[in-house]
Amino acid sequence: MDAYFVRHGHPNYKDDRLTELGHMQAAAAAERLRDLGIRAIYASTCGRAYETAEHTAKKLGLSVQKCEFMREISCRPLHEHARFQKGTVWDWLPEMIANGESITDVNWQQNPVYADTRIVESYRTVTDGIDRWLAELGYTREGAYYRVGKDTDRTVAMFSHGGSSGAVFSHLFGIPFPLFCASVHLDFTSVTLVRFSNESGKLVLPKLIYMGDAGHIEGLEEKDSSYGV
Repeated sequence: MDAYFVRHGHPNYKDDRLTELGHMQAAAAAERLRDLGIRAIYASTCGRAYETAEHTAKKLGLSVQKCEFMREISCRPLHEHARFQKGTVWDWLPEMIANGESITDVNWQQNPVYADTRIVESYRTVTDGIDRWLAELGYTREGAYYRVGKDTDRTVAMFSHGGSSGAVFSHLFGIPFPLFCASVHLDFTSVTLVRFSNESGKLVLPKLIYMGDAGHIEGLEEKDSSYGV
């Protein structure tokens, strides 16, 4: 199975929808994805991701299947004693790095910086959801790997966000989520390809074929240079 993960286009975050530029980027992404043999399209229920998916769905004559679990990661503090009361994890990481604090710990979810916010809960919502989704497509999680079922030869696309897709990649490849957030930037409508073996019965690790391909929006204005969501 080939699974394409696509970030949403340039957004109006306040209204949770695409801007005019975002629609242009989504149209360019649809053209980029047109001939890849995609048979099913899934999307976060956030408006900016769903609208991005609709461009590709219309071009391919497919419907968009809603995935609540792929909504963007929440960074809200759980109480007044949380270290960071504003912003997102992308805003906090530069300060932590400047202070020499570790962002590479595999047990990052136990760090009060994250545990005192909704990040851990949101992360688990995404990772539990992606494992249920993969199981429906024929890949059952066993420890750090996946058992391949039958009839897995398909191509699908998932449209979501920088944070929720980052949670997926962190989970699939065993990378601490804060480290992924600090080290990898996914531009608007960037495309990432993850390939799963179709060898029924085998225990496998998915392969990252490429990440964050945004060549289709070259020449369009306002490429995203922030961490963003």
